[in-house]
Amino acid sequence: MEYAKNILETIGNTPLVKINKLVEDLPCLVLAKYETFNPGNSVKDRMALKMIEDAEADGRLKPGGTIIEGTSGNTGMGLALAAIVKGYKCIFVISDKQSKEKMDILRAVGAEVVVCPTDVEPTDPRSYYSVSKRLGKETPNSWYVNQYDNPSNARAHYESTGPEIWNQTDGKITHFVVGVGTGGTVSGVGKYLKEQNPNIKVWGIDTYGSVFKKYHETGEFDEKEIYPYVTEGIGEDILPENVDFSIIDGFTKVTDKDAAVYTQLLAKKEGMFLGNSAGAAIKGVLQLKKHFTKDDVVVVLFHDHGSRYVGKMFNDNWMRDMGYID
Repeated sequence: MEYAKNILETIGNTPLVKINKLVEDLPCLVLAKYETFNPGNSVKDRMALKMIEDAEADGRLKPGGTIIEGTSGNTGMGLALAAIVKGYKCIFVISDKQSKEKMDILRAVGAEVVVCPTDVEPTDPRSYYSVSKRLGKETPNSWYVNQYDNPSNARAHYESTGPEIWNQTDGKITHFVVGVGTGGTVSGVGKYLKEQNPNIKVWGIDTYGSVFKKYHETGEFDEKEIYPYVTEGIGEDILPENVDFSIIDGFTKVTDKDAAVYTQLLAKKEGMFLGNSAGAAIKGVLQLKKHFTKDDVVVVLFHDHGSRYVGKMFNDNWMRDMGYID
């Protein structure tokens, strides 16, 4: 009989799926690394399990402990699934710009959810960075994950996602395109792919209101670049240690409106019911058109599932209120 011993054994080995109608104007083959096939419906399942296993191995996470993390939702889901199987409690700190669905899903898998304001400085005691760190210090027998600076985040993708993409494309991949948030995916996958073929180009998708693109191009952390934005899961107002800028060849920025509109188009044109960052990612691929030739194989990674955005990007009333559709 063939079966997984528990839900965690189903993480990884996600399919590559060809994108057709939305990329008709591009000369190259565009393939989606479709991470919603993970059991928590996102790429974050990979690094969540890796971070927990590494913390168990070196004693940071002890039996019966409490896992504490600031999350935009998906890392929390991955951590919660692993915690259920392994017997831990979870407290997740989330910003109020994240969808209600994300908060409800985290509570559905037994986590305690603390909601913090988005529009405050990262150093503000009310920010989700500050609150999660404080809870990590105050809660007995707890482990603060810190996905932004935890090296197990990038290592998970170096060990699993990168090799999968290389093998699935038979080594023919020429470009890897992915939204950048904590930096684990772009850095881990990018490092592995460039070790196989240094000519592979790694492109990051950024959003307006985030510091990544300008910092990569100039080395300047410009606080004037920072302002609240709608797009979920990508961009930052800090520089996470997991973002290895030396691996990234360039960034392209996608507007909140384009990210939302293309999230809908992926569903309606490709049958791909995906999250907000996927809309940003595919629009970013289209913006990079001049970098591709007919012989190229472009892999774009889609992070999470559309069910987490039903009240937002898949709600036409919300889209109209935001001015994204007529």
